[in-house]
Amino acid sequence: MAAGIMMLAACKETKKSEDIITTKYVPKKPKAPIAMSEEHLVDNVQWMGSTYRVKVDRVPSDSLPMLSDEIGQKYIDNYITVSILRSDQSVFFKRTFTKNSFASYLTADYKKTGLLSSIRFSEVDGKELEFSVIIAHPDALDDEYLPLEMSINNMQGIAIEVDNDMLDDFDEADDNDDDDGV
Repeated sequence: MAAGIMMLAACKETKKSEDIITTKYVPKKPKAPIAMSEEHLVDNVQWMGSTYRVKVDRVPSDSLPMLSDEIGQKYIDNYITVSILRSDQSVFFKRTFTKNSFASYLTADYKKTGLLSSIRFSEVDGKELEFSVIIAHPDALDDEYLPLEMSINNMQGIAIEVDNDMLDDFDEADDNDDDDGV
């Protein structure tokens, strides 16, 4: 009899559940607008036979147009002020830049979704002080950016161009990344 009960139990059909267990996709919702932190940089440089102090101040600003990514996340753009002071602390040059200051060098995509990420003093080149300028997509600051080079000469003239050397370095790094999976 025990053997019969075991056979019945073994042959008993288990009830199958009609429930399907899965995770529900919940799209990311935008948070409050995101801003980069303020940044204040100072470099003392020898230029034209004197010491100059180069100051670069980045400040996020609610007064500039907000940027949005593909999910609608808002980002606050920046003002960046470049000041060049003589050794007696008098102002040789001072100008505040926004992304629009570089509009003629931007693609339509960077005009719409890029922000002014940074301006950094690079080097002295004869009668010019050279700066690196980065316009970046805010959700990919390290990966997607447009590098520009800005020069300020001893007559306070400004020249701007796309930094092709930096673009070439960036493209080479991308090409090398493509081979990683092979």
